[in-house]
Amino acid sequence: MSIRRLRTEARYSEIVVHNGTVYLAGQLADDYGGGIEEQTRQTLANVDRLLAEAGSDRSRLLSVTIYLKDMAADYAGLNAVWDAWLPAGCAPARACVEARLYSDDARVEMTVVAALP
Repeated sequence: MSIRRLRTEARYSEIVVHNGTVYLAGQLADDYGGGIEEQTRQTLANVDRLLAEAGSDRSRLLSVTIYLKDMAADYAGLNAVWDAWLPAGCAPARACVEARLYSDDARVEMTVVAALP
């Protein structure tokens, strides 16, 4: 089976497609200036864009791992945006953990696995 890599750089590919499954590298907000709600919206917009490029969408999510800078401060804000974004009946397997992120100003990062149609 072939492996398709999109948006490949020296150390990683943003998208890898194999055997009917789409894998996204960790996604962050484009601007770290906003709070958790704005960073979550931007992160999910990037997820949407990359899934579409791979031929999938948020209704086909299989698994999402969410990394938060501060679980106590950011979990409710993340979930408010997540709940509005996620289609009803399409909840993936999900893990959410507190972690040190790429930048001190980043509040959320997500890795995503989705199915192709």
